[in-house]
Formats: sequence, C-alpha cells, structure tokens
Amino acid sequence: MVQTILSQAFVDLFRRSGPVTLIDVRTPAEFEEVHVDGAHNIPLDEIDPVAIRNTYHNTNGPIYFICRSGGRSKQACEKMLAFGIENVISIDGGTAGCELDGIPVHRGKRMISLERQVRITAGLLVAVGAALSAFGPDATSKLLGASMAGLVGCGLAFAGMTDTCGMAVVLSKMPWNKRSMKNNSATCSLAILFSIVVGSAAHTLLAEHTHDSLAHIKTNIAEQKARLIDVREPDEWDEGHLIDAQLLPLSDLEGGISPKKLSTILPRSKIIYCHCLSGGRCLRAASILQKLGYDARAMKTGYSSLIAAGFHSTEQP
Repeated sequence: MVQTILSQAFVDLFRRSGPVTLIDVRTPAEFEEVHVDGAHNIPLDEIDPVAIRNTYHNTNGPIYFICRSGGRSKQACEKMLAFGIENVISIDGGTAGCELDGIPVHRGKRMISLERQVRITAGLLVAVGAALSAFGPDATSKLLGASMAGLVGCGLAFAGMTDTCGMAVVLSKMPWNKRSMKNNSATCSLAILFSIVVGSAAHTLLAEHTHDSLAHIKTNIAEQKARLIDVREPDEWDEGHLIDAQLLPLSDLEGGISPKKLSTILPRSKIIYCHCLSGGRCLRAASILQKLGYDARAMKTGYSSLIAAGFHSTEQP
C-alpha cells in the first residue's frame, strides 16, 4: 500500500528539515511552468525504479514523489513498490497544494495542465460524437458518433474508478508536453488539436450526398455527361465492381495525388459521381475533388444497393 503525506504536512517537514529528495513526475512542460524548488523532474512514463534507486541510494530518508494533485505520484510509488523499493512517499495534494501552503516554488512559462488537457480533449470528443450521432449524414456516421461518445464516457468512468487515465498517458507523450517548447507552442499545439477535431466533425456534418436520382445518374453516365468512380480500395475493387465505374481509391486522393495526374484520369467538363461501399468514403472523396474544381457528387447508395438498383457489376452472371 502506498504511503502518503498531506501537502501541508510535507511543507511543515520541508521547513523544519530543509531540502528532501523530491521527484516530480509531471510532464516536462508542466514542470517548467511551476515546480517546488529542489524537485527533480522524471515524467511518470519514464520512471525507472532501478535507476532511481541507484541514483539516490545514498539519500537519507524517503524519496518523495509529487505531481499536480497526487494521482500520478501515487502511481510512481506503486511502480517503485513493485520492484521492492519501499522507502517512497506520495504527496497528497501535489504541487498545487504545496504552493497554496507556502512552499517555495520556481515559475516559468504558463501552459495548460495535463488534467485540463484531458478535460478539453474528452469534452471535444463527446461533443463531436453527440453531434455526429444526431446529425450525421448516414447510419455509419451516426453509429460512429454514438460509439465515440460512449467510449469516452466509459473511459472517464474507468479512470475515476481506478485513478488511471489512458488519455492522460497518451497526451503526456504529445510534443507540446515535452521540453523546450518555444513561443508558447503548447497553447498553439492545443489549438491545432482543437481545429483538427472540430474541423473533422464540421467536414463530416456539412458534407452532403447528391440529390440526383439513380435514374438521372444512369442517364448522365449513358449520355457521356458524367463519370462514375469507385473510391474503394483495390482489393475491394478486385472482388467486384460496377462495369461503368472507374477505380480511384480514396487513399490516393487523401495521399495528395497531383492535379496534373488527376486531370489525365478525370475530365473537368463532366460530372463526377463518387460511390463506395456504404456512402461514407465517397463524401470525403467528393469533397477533395470539389476543392480541386471538379463537379463531384457523392452517392449515398452503396455498392450492393447500386447492383440491386440495376447497375451492372462484374459479380453478375
């Protein structure tokens, strides 16, 4: 069982006894923002019990571990105990509590704490998931949104019950939580993360399938006014495809196919109808082509349904 000491009691001990062996297990960026004077920074994911024991083997008294509030320092102590190193103590209340109780601290640049990053990221994921679940353009998007919100909720509940947060572990490895970040890049990186999450959601929610009827699409293709492209992957295409379709995998479009090469495949003068297995990937493909100046339209009807609607396939006898 992990031995703990309240931040107030630790501050009193610090004042009476002077400096102690103190290891701060927060991320380097958090440590640089504010830390107790004399603390050594070893992030939780870099804790090596044997190395710590060898480094501080001549230390008189226990090794104290500290984080923001006490959760990560407790995990660090558990790692030490698992190696049979017992003279370790977690500071309950962490750096925040010690600072409030008047311990000397060193201050650097401000950044967003890991706990706040977890709340921001979890909140964004739940909001995006709820939006997709309610307003997604197809059943796949709605299911994805509901699953995303549900998984985040379960993850937060698990974190609360076990005092272990997987999202915090992932975020702690992000570049903005490492050392020597310049020009307030922590805030900039989080802004980029926010933009990616919200932008991806907006892209999915705002994309629309074409309102052209299947009969109208057939006519346009038959009269050479339109081209039909299959944006599935080559292995899916090889298993069966529409005879009138042309393969242009979404992965190629997302990989940054050059406009010059694309112009040799697709004519700008014609409508480009995009289809896939169930109507999801073709939305992204049509959006990419639209940005390149094509009259690209995504078909909500998936591959199997198109066959059932009379489109001829290589699978048909």
